[in-house]
Amino acid sequence: MKTPDNLNQIDALLEIMAQLRNPDGGCPWDLEQNFATIAPYTIEEAYEVADAIELGDMGELRDELGDLLLQVVFHAQMAKEANEFRFEDVVRAICEKMIRRHPHVFGDETARSAGTVKGRWEEIKAEERAAKGKATKQSLLDDVPLNLPALTRALKLQSRAASVGFDWPSTANVLDKLNEEMLELSHELAKGGDKDRLEDEFGDILFVYANLARHLKIDPEAALRRTNAKFRRRFGRIEEKLDAQGRTLTQSNLDEMDAMWNEAKREERE
Repeated sequence: MKTPDNLNQIDALLEIMAQLRNPDGGCPWDLEQNFATIAPYTIEEAYEVADAIELGDMGELRDELGDLLLQVVFHAQMAKEANEFRFEDVVRAICEKMIRRHPHVFGDETARSAGTVKGRWEEIKAEERAAKGKATKQSLLDDVPLNLPALTRALKLQSRAASVGFDWPSTANVLDKLNEEMLELSHELAKGGDKDRLEDEFGDILFVYANLARHLKIDPEAALRRTNAKFRRRFGRIEEKLDAQGRTLTQSNLDEMDAMWNEAKREERE
């Protein structure tokens, strides 16, 4: 068996994965895995890529992209073992898809004209679904993945609907809808609404917030990650301040911690 040093970098990675999955001397943990058990790691690695981008750490981004690439190789190796497809087939398929979906870049002069670009993406995807034997009457929203984070999926559902004109004409309309949904939640609370009704109304509010983010051209997941990091940072300052006084969180109270929180905000602004 070849060693990685004898191969180019992609072939080296494929060979490493094959050795890890080799029943004769491979890694016991890797050999136990299947598509379902590896899927959560694939999702986790994608989030770690996003974290590296959020931090602006290019060295970390390089490493995390490598981890994500390994996930692709892992799935491809298992598919190869099942005689389903190989890594090369994955690469070939995405190359063909990118060329097919960008006729304005890779096509003839007619396809390259600006007027033919708008609207072609969905038409091409519909052609692809038909070629796969899927019903031509499939919903516009059917291929938005179910396992996306809820806010991201809301954004994609709304964007897809907006592509055919089902959209609020302005941000002001979205804000009006948000106020309407807030009032509905308030009414449910006043009635002592049960958990199911409250969850339904709260979900409506989050969905409108996702729509507002889309109109503002903001990624709601990125915005919330940023706020999470801010909360973690400021709460950490409370812990530091109390630790400097020789005290713990349980030895403080809400008013005192709130004052320290506001002090942490002032420190950041300064």
